[in-house]
Amino acid sequence: MFRYERPQAGRQRQFHQIGVEAIGSSDPRADAEVIALASDILQALGLKNLRLDINSVGNREDRLAYRQALVEYLTPYKEELDPDSQDRLSRNPLRILDSKNERTQEIALGAPSILDYLGEESRRHFQGVQQMLGDLGINYRLNPRLVRGLDYYTHTAFEIQSEDLGAQATVCGGGRYDGLVEELGGPATPAVGWAIGMERLIILLQQLQKPPVPVVDFYVVSRGDRAEAQALLVAQKLRRLGFSADLDLSGSAFGKQFKRADRSGAGACLVLGDAEAESQTVQLKWLATGEQSAIAIADLLERADELRRRLDAARAAQAGV
Repeated sequence: MFRYERPQAGRQRQFHQIGVEAIGSSDPRADAEVIALASDILQALGLKNLRLDINSVGNREDRLAYRQALVEYLTPYKEELDPDSQDRLSRNPLRILDSKNERTQEIALGAPSILDYLGEESRRHFQGVQQMLGDLGINYRLNPRLVRGLDYYTHTAFEIQSEDLGAQATVCGGGRYDGLVEELGGPATPAVGWAIGMERLIILLQQLQKPPVPVVDFYVVSRGDRAEAQALLVAQKLRRLGFSADLDLSGSAFGKQFKRADRSGAGACLVLGDAEAESQTVQLKWLATGEQSAIAIADLLERADELRRRLDAARAAQAGV
């Protein structure tokens, strides 16, 4: 997708979304269900410090009445509003409530609440949504300033925000849009759904979750033509047995390769030089203890279960388990 507004951090010009659409039901249970699904997905990803804001924008008649009241309130402040909000005052005044301008936000605090302009049908729908969210154990905050400016939106509007994202805090946004299908030329069709911005979600996950450190079982060190060829075969055979093996391809001196082995986090180091290539052996060195012994390559591969136990024990000792 592409965004018209000025790009910002976490709000790129080109972006991708995943979303859910529940089409064909006007039941408030559909609203609660899609909100619960969004909450479950974000929590399953390990996100914390999330907040659900909900509001109702009512039906078309409710919104027209509220629009008139909002314009009457904002007009005396027109010169104090930011330029975008001044333009929206005649075109789309509900969007002024979304403004990030500090002075406009201060003015909007005193604006009438759309909840005071809901008709009986809209109130029943919104009360039903709130009741079901409570039954599901989903905490929420009423936010009368959360609105949708386009005419096809109706009733429930919601956002899930992260306190860890800064200014661009919204992770998921959605609501009911019963008028959309009809506006596009189709029959009157109720619908509710949401969208999650993938790039913003990735930014949040990167901030909150450290990337996993790859686990290396064996670091394979070699020097000399025959030894380097043999080292590749040994590393590949270990991988086929289910071990992870990091093969040093630098061809540098043993000392430099040993330093890289120490920094790799591997459980053990396998060393092959000309003598080992000749005798079909390797030097097996356990990096945590420094214990080292020569072992035939064939014996090494036959001792897979013993090696796994030693690796597990070494990692448990490192973790203090």
